[in-house]
Order: sequence, then C-alpha cells, then structure tokens
Amino acid sequence: MTLSTAYSRDLGDELRRLRESCTGLTGRALAVQLGWDPSKVSNIEHGRARASEIDLVQFLTVCGKDLGFFEDFRRRYRHAFDLYLVQVPDELRTLAMTESLASKITTYDVLTITGLLQTVPYAQALFDERAIETPENVRKGIDLRIERQTIMRRPNRPQCVFYLHELALRVRLGSAQVMEEQYRRLLFRTHELRIVPADVMTAALLSKCALYEFEKVPPVAVGVTETALVFAQAPAAVERTRKVFRRLDAVALDPEQSRRKLAEYVSRLREDSNGSRTDLA
Repeated sequence: MTLSTAYSRDLGDELRRLRESCTGLTGRALAVQLGWDPSKVSNIEHGRARASEIDLVQFLTVCGKDLGFFEDFRRRYRHAFDLYLVQVPDELRTLAMTESLASKITTYDVLTITGLLQTVPYAQALFDERAIETPENVRKGIDLRIERQTIMRRPNRPQCVFYLHELALRVRLGSAQVMEEQYRRLLFRTHELRIVPADVMTAALLSKCALYEFEKVPPVAVGVTETALVFAQAPAAVERTRKVFRRLDAVALDPEQSRRKLAEYVSRLREDSNGSRTDLA
C-alpha cells in the first residue's frame, strides 16, 4: 500500500495547479481527455497514488509543458513517496502545505520565535541579523511567513501547541519596540504557548523540531537546522519526536505561567540598563 507523504501531497498539488492554470479543465475533464478513471487524477493530485513516468508525460503534455519541464519534475517526483525528505530551509512550500493540512501542530524552538508566530518587524530583524539573503529574497521570505500564518485565523484552524525555550525570549532582535510587539503577539489566544525555563537545558532539547498530525494520513515529524529541513514519516522518527514533546510537556511552564513569564519580559523592556524608562508607545 502506498502511503502519501508531505512531499507527495505537495507535488500532487503542484500538478493540480498546473491543470487549472494551463488547461482550465476540471479533474474529471482531464481524465476523459487522457482516458483515465477520474479517481486516478484525484489520487495523483492529492498525493495518494504514485504516477508512473508515462502518467506524468501524458499529464504534463496536456498542460503544454516541454521535455525540460518534465525532466525537472520527474527528478523531484522520484522522491515524492520517500519516508525521509531533506530540503533547504528556503524551500518552504512543502512546509507551508503541511501546516495548512494539519489538524494539530506541535513545535519547539530554542533561540528564535517560530515562523507561525513571528511579527513582520521581528522577521525583518532576524533576516538582517543573518545577513545572507538578498533584499528581494528577504521580502519574499517575510511575505511567505505572513501567508503561512493565515492558518491561525481560519475557523477550522489546527490545534497548535508551541513550546518555546526562554532563551528565545532573551535573544534581542531589533529594537525594544520590535521585541515588545513580538512578545505581545505570543500572547494571542489562538494557540497554546508553553515556555521552557532558562535553567532547563539538556542535549535532548538543543534542536528545534515539529510534529504535524492529520485526520486521515500519518503524522510527519520535521527537524530544522540552519542548513536543512528534514521531513520524516517513518514510525520510529515520529515516535522519537513524540518522546521529545513528552519531555517538554514535563518541564515546560503551563500556559498561564507562560503568560506571566511573557509579561515579565514586557516589563523588563521598559527599563534600560541604567533603570531609566524606554519609550515603547
């Protein structure tokens, strides 16, 4: 039995968008044109079934794509159903789609605020601090972060639990106003925030990670570094990530304690190192 993966759903959705933008055909109409059963189009576009190379040639030819496009897509599609997938952090389409489809999202961040909760000024300050992107890519990166956050405002938004190490609150990015706005964003009640106290740090809690759960497909664990996003659907990897979150649940402050901790950081911003007031209006 073929299991869908985060990447198969991503590439399947890419095929759907190509069908809609390049042909204007419905899935059923495309199936008629190709001589396929309509369920085959649906299963391929939802990442539930692997398309053969012949299937891809036929599909992309109807969409008006040339051999070069086909070869590039085939190269990527070869790994669509792998239980492990590695991408560079800037390729966020698979991550964004995974977030959009999830019924529950649990994340852990160590030194920075998770992208789903970042304000625009904070994200800008983070890109400025890294200083490795062109201005154009910075703008695209910030826009994509904000677009991803729309899932938090949906009526059927996923259940979200964000674990955040206190070190991330202590890392100053930008001005005091930037940090206060970011702290206040964390206080929104559209999610559950759990702060891990600064004195709690073990080797098991050094890396940021996430777990995405869905109603009808297996969960996906994601590991994040500066150089890679690792999507893992293998049961052992998912269970290992669950163990990390069970550990975090045991050591983190509860939601109300976390809110009080955030309030402390807002208060601290109102005093400079000499004890004088800072204008945060």
